[in-house]
Amino acid sequence: MKKLNPIIERSRAQLAPLGSIESRTQFGGYALAVERVVFALVNNDALYLRASEPLRKYIAQRPLEPLIFRKRGVLVSLNYYRVDDALWHAPAHLLTLSAASLETAREEQQRKQLSLRLKDLPNLSVRMEMMLHEAGILNVQHLYEIGAKQCWLKLKAVNQHVGLQTLLALEGAISGHHYAALPQAVRAELNAWFQRTVLMTLNPKGGVN
Repeated sequence: MKKLNPIIERSRAQLAPLGSIESRTQFGGYALAVERVVFALVNNDALYLRASEPLRKYIAQRPLEPLIFRKRGVLVSLNYYRVDDALWHAPAHLLTLSAASLETAREEQQRKQLSLRLKDLPNLSVRMEMMLHEAGILNVQHLYEIGAKQCWLKLKAVNQHVGLQTLLALEGAISGHHYAALPQAVRAELNAWFQRTVLMTLNPKGGVN
């Protein structure tokens, strides 16, 4: 059984009101995210919150250590700050600052999405961007909102040649993966959905769900 990181579990317990907190490896530690928006990092058994205006005001009164890691032999300081014992023992204040970090991260992600083109996402090319535009998917935010399956159905309506690889490419574009690196469970679920959808297209009265 895989050992759970105690800081991740403690963070999930104290910050549960923020939503379902997911974790993934990053910078030699872990990134914590709510709905794919990263607001904190866990490194060397410590929690680091993303900088926000409320956190900067807190730091002005009580300095917190920035997260520093070594990249290609050079020390790099990230815009994340270590949660100290005083904050851990002030759960309401910690939750408030974490919510501010999440909101700041969410606003920055939205700004990036507005300037990001579909072709800039993993697996997507200029040609795919043109196909998506033809299907009515005009920007990254719209793609994220409707998801890979509905997007694939829209593409299928204007191009009968799109197949499973296009579906996997769309899922990877949304999750930030190359399609070949999608988790096996995700690939299996999408493949099963694709097979059912194709079968329903060939036999619309077959009642396949």
